Amino acid sequence: MLPPAPLWLGPAPLLLASTSPTRRLLLEGAGLPVETAAPGIDERALEAEAGLAPAALALRLAEAKAASVAALHPDRVVVGADQVLDADDTVFHKPAGLEEARAQLARLAGRTHALHAAVAIARGGRVESFVETAHLTLRPLDAAQVAAYVALAGADRVRSSVGGYQVEGLGIHLFARIAGAHSTILGLPLLPLLARLRGLGLLGL
Repeated sequence: MLPPAPLWLGPAPLLLASTSPTRRLLLEGAGLPVETAAPGIDERALEAEAGLAPAALALRLAEAKAASVAALHPDRVVVGADQVLDADDTVFHKPAGLEEARAQLARLAGRTHALHAAVAIARGGRVESFVETAHLTLRPLDAAQVAAYVALAGADRVRSSVGGYQVEGLGIHLFARIAGAHSTILGLPLLPLLARLRGLGLLGL
C-alpha cells in the first residue's frame, strides 16, 4: 500500500507574518507546517496614513505584513493577517489597561459590531488577499457585570484582545448572538485561506 500523499506541498513550511499564537495554532490544527516571523511595520502609523474604512484597513495591514516578511524571504509562501474591530465605523484597538478594557466593553454592550479579518498570501512576488467579516452582538451589560468579567478574565487576557474579550474563553458569556466563522472571529479565516492555498497547488487534500 502506497504511503499517503503529503498535505502540504510547499518546498518549505508556511511562513506566518505574525507572532500571534492563536493564528499559529489554527494553522497547525489544520495540519500545516508553520514558521513565524514578526512583520516590521508600524500598524498605527500605517492606519493614520491610510485613512481607510475598517474592512479596507484590515486588508491593507495584512498586505503590509505579508509584504514586509516576503521581502526578506522571497522564496517562501508568506501569510499575513490582521483583524479590525469596527463599531459604527469606529476602529477599536487592544486596550492598554483594565480601565480601557472596561470602557470598550461598556461601549460595545447591547450593540452589534463587526470583526473584519483579512489575509494576504505572498508568493513569488505576487500577493493575493481577501477579507471576511463576522458580526457579534454583546448582551446588555451594566457596569458591575463588565467589572466582574474583567476581574475574572484577568489583565493579560483583556489586554491581549481588541474589545477586551476572547470568545474562545470567558468572553463567550458576554454575547447574545454571533454570526460568522469561528476562525474569522479568532483572526484567521481558515476555509477561504485553505481554498486559496489549494488553488495555488500547495495542498494535497
